Amino acid sequence: MFFTYLRRELRRRRKAALVVASGLALGIALVIVVTSVSAGMGRAQDKVLQSLYGLGTDMTVTKAAAPAGSSSERPRFRFDAQDDDSGGEQSSDRVMVQGFQTLAGSTVGKVDAQSGVADAVGGLSLQVVKVSGAFTRGRFEQGESGGGQGGRGGAQPSPHGRVEGGGADFDVNNYSVYGTDVTKPALGPLTSSKITSGRTFTTSETNAKVAVADAAYAKEKKLKAGSTVTVKSTEFKVVGIATADSGDAAANLYIPLKRAQTLADAKDKVTTIYVKATDSQRIDSVKSEIGKNIPGTTVTTSADLADTVSGSLSTASSLAASVGKWLSIVVLVAAFLVAGLLTSSAVSRRVREFGTLKALGWKSGRVTRQVVGEAVVNGLVGGALGIALGLAGAYAVTAVSPTLQAQLGGGGGGEGFRGGFGGPGRAAATKTLDVALTAPVSLTTIALAVALAVTGGLVAGAFGGWRASRLRPADALRRVE
Repeated sequence: MFFTYLRRELRRRRKAALVVASGLALGIALVIVVTSVSAGMGRAQDKVLQSLYGLGTDMTVTKAAAPAGSSSERPRFRFDAQDDDSGGEQSSDRVMVQGFQTLAGSTVGKVDAQSGVADAVGGLSLQVVKVSGAFTRGRFEQGESGGGQGGRGGAQPSPHGRVEGGGADFDVNNYSVYGTDVTKPALGPLTSSKITSGRTFTTSETNAKVAVADAAYAKEKKLKAGSTVTVKSTEFKVVGIATADSGDAAANLYIPLKRAQTLADAKDKVTTIYVKATDSQRIDSVKSEIGKNIPGTTVTTSADLADTVSGSLSTASSLAASVGKWLSIVVLVAAFLVAGLLTSSAVSRRVREFGTLKALGWKSGRVTRQVVGEAVVNGLVGGALGIALGLAGAYAVTAVSPTLQAQLGGGGGGEGFRGGFGGPGRAAATKTLDVALTAPVSLTTIALAVALAVTGGLVAGAFGGWRASRLRPADALRRVE
């Protein structure tokens, strides 16, 4: 009897049911679009942050950079004296630890042993300065760019210098090298790039003379898989070319960690420890524990880096998270109230009908259940319409894929993290990335929409049921009169 009466009443009152369902559909569709766009913002931000700290890395551990070096710390290069007319060409490499002070290799194990840490791996960031040319009786002294690098310390070598007591015609070539632990390829600086030619390191190449070159650097130097590069008189075979997923690459060249330590005379030293947490919900607690148990270190998480991202991506993300959320709440509340009031009004117009049913023996509870059932069905219809509209809106956003810009570094200090999250410590400058916005719809979002539809139906049913419960058989007679 319940379903027969329900079907008849919904068919007879199609227009009223459609009005209630449409109001709920509008609110539910807005929730789906806002939730999906927010998820798209999160994906875009993750893509930007991945270029800084690498895939799978939740945080890094570093040691604050030393104060800017004095003139006594400038790299010096000595060459054999040549007669003025000899024209002999010489070259010399200087390999320097770049970005941060070094940490003992044993610190990696200490970090790995902390509660909540799934894995930890060390990396060594190096800067190589190669000077080549003809020098005559003197000593070449490498200059520095003024003032060092904001937030990272350590001055950046400059392609300028002088020869004391002689003359010179020379070139200076600066490039970055990153030592990565090849036994743990899932963590480390190379995870912010993907191999596009050749191969990556094998786990057995812990001390091999092999290298992976960044695609941009390889193009500039005309390198390919199979080429060779020489660093401080050591010849490395390029086994692969890596392309950064987004933003800058972590380094120009990647080599096994042990080889990097040998080149820099930094045995068992690292500059950065890459950490993966056992659970994303524990990142903050793990950060706190590492900072407490391993003093003198700085722990940087992706959330810290997210605070340094500016531009239209950051602005749009803030709008979606704040304005969009509250707009959805306001529209939903309004839709629920309107649905409730319309249902209550419809019950008032059916006084004679419900009064007659009560006169025939229907209990108030049965009448209330009938009204609530109709309202829930209206809510489900509104949910179906809302899901359809929401999916259409999300598809439209994805199809258009508006381009957002994310700015990293600059005055905000974001570039200061670059050395810690994969970078060799480049000069501080604002880096702008273009990111296409999508609006992915998850099953969780669909489930939320269904829950809202049922809730809207129950709210409307509560209004209507309350009104119906107050009807008495005499109301039908008064309405007839």
